Amino acid sequence: MFTPKAENPALAAGLILMATAFIAGTTLLAKALGTGELGPALHPLQISHGRFVFAFLALVSVATVVRPRIEAPHWRLHLGRTLFGWGGVSLMFASVTFIPLGDATAISFLNPVFAMIFAIVLLGERVGPWRWGAAAIALAGAMILLRPTPESFQPAALLALGAAVVMGMELIFIKKLSGRERIFQILLINNGIGVTIATLAVWPVWQMPSALQWGGLAGVGCLMACAQLFFVNGMARADASYVAPFSYATLIFATLYDFAAFGSVPDVISVVGSGVILAGAFVLAWREGRAKRHVTEAVPACNTACNSGRSD
Repeated sequence: MFTPKAENPALAAGLILMATAFIAGTTLLAKALGTGELGPALHPLQISHGRFVFAFLALVSVATVVRPRIEAPHWRLHLGRTLFGWGGVSLMFASVTFIPLGDATAISFLNPVFAMIFAIVLLGERVGPWRWGAAAIALAGAMILLRPTPESFQPAALLALGAAVVMGMELIFIKKLSGRERIFQILLINNGIGVTIATLAVWPVWQMPSALQWGGLAGVGCLMACAQLFFVNGMARADASYVAPFSYATLIFATLYDFAAFGSVPDVISVVGSGVILAGAFVLAWREGRAKRHVTEAVPACNTACNSGRSD
């Protein structure tokens, strides 16, 4: 029987911070593999293929030890989640070969905004002025990072923007799955389906990696598997509104890694655009948490009022 994790905000924060360090590490390795730092440049589809293959192998290794029970998976939701997840990862890996890791990471923080928009259309959710305001702020930050002038426009930034859109759709499927199945089951099935999709997609562009590139691909997959395990366990131990700000540390790690490995220093536009996106995302996370608390408080109040007026 499924038992929820005990609330532990401090542990949750630590787990999310560890996850962000791993996530930034995957994009760093993807950039190294895609720009020829570890040998002939690999296609983004091959990098995302390696991410799914080695992440799946890592999860299977854990599964042989813990022997999880697979119970009634919702295959259509898993397939939809994985298709969008694979697409988002592939676009993200493509973007970091052309633009700084910090810029691509900041743009990827728009995915909750697009998830909100998709939820309105697909789930019939209602959105108030606070959420629309937060979305507008975040999108304004993205426009700054896109540098929309003839002299400074970065077409490759559109790849990161596309990744945010696709991953926003993935969040809709994750939302539907999270209340139905165990975390490890979701991760194992997701990565298993991802291997199949990525293998079919990479076939036309696959090239034999060098020994160093095999190591890089294995690193991408294993780091992503670790990031997923840390992230979902952190999310299980505290409210999403509490842990959301800690997930923005990905930007800090990505910027530090990019500087250490490639000497990339963010310019003023990158700092301003990233800050605006983070401000919008933070407001959105705060509003989501406040709305959730209001609903949680309203239910017991309603139950008390209803029970007090009932004659037994």
